[in-house]
Amino acid sequence: MPNTIETRLPTGVKDFLPVKTAKLDYLQDTLRSIYRSWGFRPVAPAVLEDLAVLELGLGTDLREKTFRFDDRQTGRLVAFPPDITPQVARIAATRMREMPLPFRLCYNGRVLRHTEQRLGKDREIFQSGVELIGLSGPEADAEMIAMAVKCLQAVGATEFTIDIGQVEFLRGILDDLPLDAAQSHTVRTAIAAKDLSGLRQLLKDLPLSDQQRTELLALPRLYGGREILSQARQSITNLASQKALDNLEKVLEILTVYGIEDHITLDLGEMRGFDYHSGLVFQGFLSGFGRAVCAGGRYDGLTARYGFPAPATGFAFNLYNLLFALDKILDERAEEGTDLLLFSSGQEKAPAQRLAATLRNQGYSVSRDIIERNQTASLDYARRMHYRYLLVLDASKEELTLIRTADGEKTSVTHTAIESGQFQF
Repeated sequence: MPNTIETRLPTGVKDFLPVKTAKLDYLQDTLRSIYRSWGFRPVAPAVLEDLAVLELGLGTDLREKTFRFDDRQTGRLVAFPPDITPQVARIAATRMREMPLPFRLCYNGRVLRHTEQRLGKDREIFQSGVELIGLSGPEADAEMIAMAVKCLQAVGATEFTIDIGQVEFLRGILDDLPLDAAQSHTVRTAIAAKDLSGLRQLLKDLPLSDQQRTELLALPRLYGGREILSQARQSITNLASQKALDNLEKVLEILTVYGIEDHITLDLGEMRGFDYHSGLVFQGFLSGFGRAVCAGGRYDGLTARYGFPAPATGFAFNLYNLLFALDKILDERAEEGTDLLLFSSGQEKAPAQRLAATLRNQGYSVSRDIIERNQTASLDYARRMHYRYLLVLDASKEELTLIRTADGEKTSVTHTAIESGQFQF
């Protein structure tokens, strides 16, 4: 027995075998078809970026997670992007700036991020998403949410929610508080954790007015359906937050037109992207799966960092999360195997080779079983490797035998029927 070679992968990355890869392909193809139906066109950003350029579009959190190294050709630092959105913003701002707005761009690609090993998180993330650059206002925000819902429905998800927050609503409450950076961070952490008792205890020792404490204590409870809007208006009095609620209400009205309001939940205490996003934010969750499968929101200041001010919004799916959340559903949707394995006995192989070529020209996926083995062994191989059928060719007979691998059912078919395209596998 040969020695086993140690081939352990680095922590946080994965190989995918054919069955799982077929599911990933299905997800990419299905999402791409939805993007196309909404008028989005694909871009393919570079796998490497100049670090200084890339960091213009990254928030502090992603800067710390960026893989970087010396480029031996130039002596400059280059990096693997930790997120594709800044790359699309750069492309739009520098390569497309003479084109008319808006830009509707979509992409599929892998990114790398440093993560803490003890958390067991992926360092490689497969993203599929869209960016809508050049449009402000609630209709553009609603379009992103509606697209995300249609994408989830298209890939087979049934029980899911889109949780919507509003960063400007939070800023209206938090920005004018008389707190230093450390105190502000502690307050935001408690709000994000929805730790109401901890937040109440924390606020006792901070130099805040009664109204400010009331508004902060309301945030962890502002989670639910559309009724949350009226609760928020009663609890929050500052004008900036009220204006953000007006924006959110208009978005919800449009989502009702799209007929997807049953999938929507409001979370006005959501702190994700507070330092990056500039308005509405959202995440998609599938029932029974604890991690978000998609996330997005408005980021109006991003393209300006590359010298091209323009409003923008978008979202991205984490395809690995989506794959694991929908694994059983995708068993029935993804094409996991090959149509036909062609088996022929005897020394003359030309008839089998010609037949395989004929079937491929008709659109079937076909492999010739070139290894010398008997029909029983060939059928066992076809079953284990996810072929739909074993097609048995006997050079001495006009008829061929078609064996369905799922249950062994046999059917006779003639050369003439196959070559004329009359027989459908």
